[in-house]
Amino acid sequence: MEGAFLACSFWMVEALAAIGRSDDTRTMLERVLSVRNDVGLLSEEFDVERRRLIGNFPRAFAHVGIVNGAITLATGRPHER
Repeated sequence: MEGAFLACSFWMVEALAAIGRSDDTRTMLERVLSVRNDVGLLSEEFDVERRRLIGNFPRAFAHVGIVNGAITLATGRPHER
């Protein structure tokens, strides 16, 4: 079974910020952060049915997403690469 690719969730955070939906940006970022494990790490995917992290672990794409999402939320615009 395939799970939700967590990096895409962080890209959505940046997209929501880019179109000015700050409340949705915060909600989406908090939603993704809520699936971290007990030490704050994320895997590559999240199994929505079983509510657990799956795939490669830990995954740098997801953690870069946390940083970029936090910058986006703090500045109101996506991080410039």
